[in-house]
Amino acid sequence: MGESQGSPRRGRTVRAAGTALAAAILLSGCSDSEGPPVLTWYINPDDGGQAALAQLCTEESEGAYSIQTSLLPADAPSQREQLARRLAANDASLDIMSLDPPFIPELAEPGFLAPVPDEVAERTTEDTLEGALAGAMWNDELVTVPFWANTQLLWYRESVVEEAGLDMDEPITWEQVIDTALEQEKLLGVQGIRAESMTVWLNALVESQDESILANPEAPAAELQTNLDSEVGSRAAEVISMIGSEGLAGPGVASMDENQSMLLFQGDEGSFMVNWPFVWAATNASAEEGVVDAGLVDDIGWAQYPRVDADTASAPPLGGINLGVGADSENQELAFEAIECIVAPENQTEYFITNGNPPSSEAAYDDPALEDDYPMADAIREALDNAAPRPQTPFYNEISTAIQQEFTPISGVSAEQTPTQTDAFIVEVLRGERLL
Repeated sequence: MGESQGSPRRGRTVRAAGTALAAAILLSGCSDSEGPPVLTWYINPDDGGQAALAQLCTEESEGAYSIQTSLLPADAPSQREQLARRLAANDASLDIMSLDPPFIPELAEPGFLAPVPDEVAERTTEDTLEGALAGAMWNDELVTVPFWANTQLLWYRESVVEEAGLDMDEPITWEQVIDTALEQEKLLGVQGIRAESMTVWLNALVESQDESILANPEAPAAELQTNLDSEVGSRAAEVISMIGSEGLAGPGVASMDENQSMLLFQGDEGSFMVNWPFVWAATNASAEEGVVDAGLVDDIGWAQYPRVDADTASAPPLGGINLGVGADSENQELAFEAIECIVAPENQTEYFITNGNPPSSEAAYDDPALEDDYPMADAIREALDNAAPRPQTPFYNEISTAIQQEFTPISGVSAEQTPTQTDAFIVEVLRGERLL
């Protein structure tokens, strides 16, 4: 998410200016010979924040360049497909691209991305949070520039944890979350839909045990080795299986995405939820509009992502957006200059406040203005430092699709069988022996 890229955001000051600029869809990076070079920035949908930054950095360039935005599809897989096609066709208009971290290796491996100059890499990552930095790399090299990052927290109802006697200042495990929901006959907000969110969930469960889904992510397809057919994979599947078999996510879990799990959490049966920070602004907006009880906001707390093992720190999901430059762009130097402006810490802070997307820069969290809108900003910063990317491989799309097929519906997940079946399925798909 970018998971939850299409989730509701609450924009304010930049929305009006950003909406008008976002409407400019350019097919070329060409410019009038009498004007400055026009850089095309392909953006994912937001509340107008990227378009506003394009306008801001255009003005700050003092005529060196002009940035205009081109809107990508709403969902991340469609964004990947469009950009991959354009890059493979040597499209010179791809000056700047907003890229979802899981798809970066697929674009970097064939040389579709322009190398990040050393000095640009140094300046733009000097205080980048560890998780966000990991998601911008391929083959131990920085191939994109971190812009905004995303992660999940464990959200909880204060009334529920008080009744359960849980100390939320201490690390919480999935076992405690499940036991509390069972004891109090409450429901859990998880994402059980057959979609990217299932891979996000499984990957976090595996990474929280200090392991990865892939043993050798940089290997070619025929040599990739998976780690799900193991005790680590079984324990991850056990968490998902327990929630599914006990009906702890409610009867609609098979269609439950980030928004639906938020609505479940907001209801009378809500207890815990794993989700992205957009839920805070969205819940506040619903309370202000009278859609939910005004007292709901005061009953919501947050903590770090649940642990699988009590003695092993969790590795929350990593999402967000990094900025890349097309290898065939005729404006690479100016594009990286513009990127440096876009990702300046103060711009990341403003983007967080207006669009709800957390910064990748640690310094961006120091602005006291964040406290009013996002009192959990420090928890988000901590989570991003510990976050782990999904499998970084050029074959991510195949691996994620296989996981989604095998781990849904969650009521059918078996700790003994599903990890083994998924491993075999992934290998067969990558060897060309089976179709998705």
